[in-house]
Amino acid sequence: MIVAGFGFRSGAGLPSLRAAFLLAQQGYPPVTHLATVCGKLAVLAPLAEALGLPLTGVEPEALAAAATITRSAASLAAHGTGSLAEASALAAAGVGAGLLGPRHISPDRMATCALAIRASAKGHST
Repeated sequence: MIVAGFGFRSGAGLPSLRAAFLLAQQGYPPVTHLATVCGKLAVLAPLAEALGLPLTGVEPEALAAAATITRSAASLAAHGTGSLAEASALAAAGVGAGLLGPRHISPDRMATCALAIRASAKGHST
């Protein structure tokens, strides 16, 4: 399982989300799920539909436990984690998941995306 986790500003649209996703997934096996914090699911739903991928909502309480690479002051203040994208990916991928790298930022800086892989899937293409 490879999860693309997202964080984004209010007003982010499909082009921003898609751009962050495309940057994050370059060079990695196909993403199997998309995720973000539950309160932002409606904004991410059009991308999930366009990609034909399931969408997972992460409870806000699960974000703080995630060990993120990025330490954004804005994300810490708003969500209690250094990166909403990284924390969402890790939480949705489950116990033993690891990040494939830091978040990627869309060119317009409206959205971020990070990939996490479940430990049992490391080294496998799905």
